[in-house]
Amino acid sequence: MWDNETARRYDAWFQTPPGAFALTREIRLIERLTSDWPRRGQRLLEIGCGTGIFLDVLHGAGFDVTGLDASPAMLEAARRRLGAKADLHLGDAGHLPFDDNAFEFGVLLTVLEFCPDPALALREAARVTKKALLVGYLNRCSCYGLSMRLFPGSARGPLAQAHWFTPCGMGRLLRASLGRRSQRAGSVLAGPKASWREAAPWRQINAPILSLPVGAYCADVVSLADDPVMTPLPALKAKACLG
Repeated sequence: MWDNETARRYDAWFQTPPGAFALTREIRLIERLTSDWPRRGQRLLEIGCGTGIFLDVLHGAGFDVTGLDASPAMLEAARRRLGAKADLHLGDAGHLPFDDNAFEFGVLLTVLEFCPDPALALREAARVTKKALLVGYLNRCSCYGLSMRLFPGSARGPLAQAHWFTPCGMGRLLRASLGRRSQRAGSVLAGPKASWREAAPWRQINAPILSLPVGAYCADVVSLADDPVMTPLPALKAKACLG
C-alpha cells in the first residue's frame, strides 16, 4: 500500500493548513523529548522513515542520521529530500540489517501502527540502539482518535488500516518488550483535526506540549542505558548564561 501515490499524498498532506499545523507541533514535541540527547557524533536510526520529513529535522538538529523503510517508493522520496545527508536502507522493522548497538539513538514515529508484530519491532530497535528510543504513536483515546472511529470514512489510505494505540496499551507494550519504563512522555494536538488551525482559540488548545497523553500524537522516550543520557554542553552553557 506504500506506493508512489501514497508517498505523494503523504507529503501533500503536510502542505495543507491542518497538516502543516500538525507537523509543526509534532516536531516541537520531538525536539522537547530529545532536548537532552547529545548530538555531535551521535548516530541515530529512524525506523520507518517514510519520505524523510522527520529524518531531515533530526539531521538538522545535529544527529548523524540513518533511515530505514520497507517501501521503495517512500525511500525514493526520502532520497530526493535528503540527498547525501542520510544513509538510507530498504528493510523490515522486524529484522533490522544492522549490528547490535550500531546506533546511539533510535526513533520510531507512527510506525508501530503498521507493524504486524510491534513487540518484535521494539526489540529489534533496542538491539541496535545503545542509549534511548523515541516512540511516537497515534492516540486512540484522543479527540482525533474518537472522531476517526465515529466517522470511519474519514480515514483513507494506510491510515484506515493502522492499529491505533491507547496510552495504557503503549505503556504495556513498552514494558513487555523492553523491560523498562519510559523516562518522559508528552503529547500534542488536543482537539479534533478540524481544530488544527492557527486561529484563536484553536491554536491555544492544540499548540501546547502536554505532559499527559491526551493529544492526538503522543511520544515516549525509553532509556536503554544504565547511565542517564547527558545534557549536551551547549544547552548547559545556555542555561548558565540565562542565570
